Amino acid sequence: MEKFLKDLLQKRQARLAEIRSLIEASTDVNEVRSLTAEAEGINAEIRETQAQLDALHAAEQRAAESREVPQTAELHNNVRASFQAPEADARSEEDYFASMEYRNAFRQFALTGAPITRNGEVISTQESGAAIPVTVMNDVINTVKKRYGNLYSKVRKLSVPGGIEWPVGALRATFKWVTEATVSPRQKTDALGKVSFKYNVAEIRIAQTFLSSLLTLSSFETRLAEIIAIAYLEAMDKGIVLGSGDGQMLGILNDARVTHNVTMTAAKMSNWTEWRKTFFAALPLGYRGGEFIFASSTVDSYLETMADSNNNPIFRQSSGLEVGDGDDRFPNGRFFGRDLFLVEPDVLPDFDTASANDVIGIYWQPDQYAINENFGFTMRRYYDEETNEWVDKALVVCDGKILNPEGFYLIKKG
Repeated sequence: MEKFLKDLLQKRQARLAEIRSLIEASTDVNEVRSLTAEAEGINAEIRETQAQLDALHAAEQRAAESREVPQTAELHNNVRASFQAPEADARSEEDYFASMEYRNAFRQFALTGAPITRNGEVISTQESGAAIPVTVMNDVINTVKKRYGNLYSKVRKLSVPGGIEWPVGALRATFKWVTEATVSPRQKTDALGKVSFKYNVAEIRIAQTFLSSLLTLSSFETRLAEIIAIAYLEAMDKGIVLGSGDGQMLGILNDARVTHNVTMTAAKMSNWTEWRKTFFAALPLGYRGGEFIFASSTVDSYLETMADSNNNPIFRQSSGLEVGDGDDRFPNGRFFGRDLFLVEPDVLPDFDTASANDVIGIYWQPDQYAINENFGFTMRRYYDEETNEWVDKALVVCDGKILNPEGFYLIKKG
């Protein structure tokens, strides 16, 4: 079985390499689309085959190890969290990291640094770190996604190998009538380019005194998921806009490929007709389904103050502006029929405090920004000599960047 899976994996990897070469050489739109779709399918098959190989290796290792180890999870004087996986249950690695035995062992690791062992073999130490249990991982985003991660929840999520260039964007060709005297020339495709993702590592530090105060497994996992989720989602939202691209994701404001700019003065910001003339008139039809990002104070001071000559508010009937004031679960709204996302001034400056030519708003196509997440979260533990305390930190490998910059517009203060 192992030989069969290895041969199958090798064949699929060879076919994937062949497809990439064909895509590079092709000038036919339909052929490139077909090859790209096939490549995506083969990537999924490669991941599935590798998972089967890993599961097979794990099952073989369990079968070869001693069967005398107790089947119950036990702690040895707070030194080592040890347990034996059921022999009759050839569980997948995902099931393994979701098991109650591993969850208890992981909690002990986070609280005391006790190595995690499986069938007598050490699998996680303070130096190597320990994977956060699957159950906690599933809760990490779902726990607080209604209050945080407004931008993160909208962008595209990928899980592709880093360092590989992936073709992105829509392929284009020209149209020409064919008459008896002329034939249609062969069209060359104009792709929007390629994108590759890096293996950027980010960390979320958690005070040991905080973890030590959580006594039960359920309270430990609930609070751990919440603090990781809040920190992660807030960082993702900020990274989507401000990421430098140097050891971290590349944000919209720092991507040199974003070249569309619209300047709005204070008078234009509060005038709905100027929004139509200055901003929407510049948008191609293909990108009119985008969304807005503004600092909440800019919306309060300028968009919600649109009024007629008698100072009667007209922002609702003229621009369809709706903002979830004071609603923690639904703090955003709509503006000219597009979703509106509110951010803090440390992400986008308030119009009044911004300098001339500063970006005070963004119009974007969320599905054209992608975050690539590969390995999930891993917990590591170390001693801080300066503060004389143990520190736990969750590590994650991820990257993010714009796929197609054409639908991104920077709204600047004039």
